[in-house]
Amino acid sequence: MNLESEFLALIAANERLIRRVCVLYMDASDEREDLFQEVVCQAWRSYAGFRADAKFTTWLYRVALNTAISYHRKKVRRRKVESHGRLLHEPPTEDPYAEEVALMYAAIGRLSKVDKALVLLYLDDRSYEEMADVMGMTVGNVGVRLNRIRKRLRDDCAPDK
Repeated sequence: MNLESEFLALIAANERLIRRVCVLYMDASDEREDLFQEVVCQAWRSYAGFRADAKFTTWLYRVALNTAISYHRKKVRRRKVESHGRLLHEPPTEDPYAEEVALMYAAIGRLSKVDKALVLLYLDDRSYEEMADVMGMTVGNVGVRLNRIRKRLRDDCAPDK
């Protein structure tokens, strides 16, 4: 199998990982698709340097998160020039809990980029060790930050708000 075929197989096997990152950082579906393509392009440009000393998914998370953060910054700057509207993620509308989900999406949207990334990894059932590796933190720091994030999300999504 050549390098390109190997890469495409790995991307196909991990497409959901990239899509989850795109959903967290982009509002509209067309923006998510653009970001998805940007992540794949960036991963391809970086693939030759992948040393396999970490799992491919760990490496891909790093690429996807770094690309999403950079891409999001560019979009936000452009939007600030065009309009001063708020960025909210589109929650699913068929869900009977759509209002609660919308509150949670909005609360997650207000988190810092690092905290959003930790939430994504947590929701993807990654171990604290893998989260620490992806984020370049200690395992203890991951635990402390996740506890603070949980408290903030609970407070932000409380019914009395």
